[in-house]
Amino acid sequence: MTDNLPSLTDADSCLSDSQLEVLKKQYIREGEYVTEQTRFNYAWGLIKSKNRREQTQGVLLLTDIYREVPDRRRECLFYLALGHYKLGNYNDARKFNESLLEFEPNNNQAHALRQQIEDRVAKEGYIGMAIVGGVAAVGTIILTSLLKRK
Repeated sequence: MTDNLPSLTDADSCLSDSQLEVLKKQYIREGEYVTEQTRFNYAWGLIKSKNRREQTQGVLLLTDIYREVPDRRRECLFYLALGHYKLGNYNDARKFNESLLEFEPNNNQAHALRQQIEDRVAKEGYIGMAIVGGVAAVGTIILTSLLKRK
């Protein structure tokens, strides 16, 4: 069961606008009788979009599928983790990815995503510390110059 998910590189690649449009048309065409497969495909495509609003819509659709269709939960967990990762919601990405790893501790794709999430969190943490350090340095310089004037 652990080899059926795509590689992280494939999962993180983006769909073209025309590819996403095909999925959207199918979703709309099925209307109120949309199948779970069509819903999942469209949500998957939205997650793979470059557009943040579409990625958010994909996460919302996948959340609904996760709640309503127990047989799709495994796939939903992976793409929910990926979607939240792409949106910068690292805590949610971790939560969904760890849930998948609880069920499938040997899932290579989930382990790769875990590492990617941790790397991004560390990188953004370093950037945040550098910004705070820079602001503190500027504040110290300003305060020092104000105190020298007195």
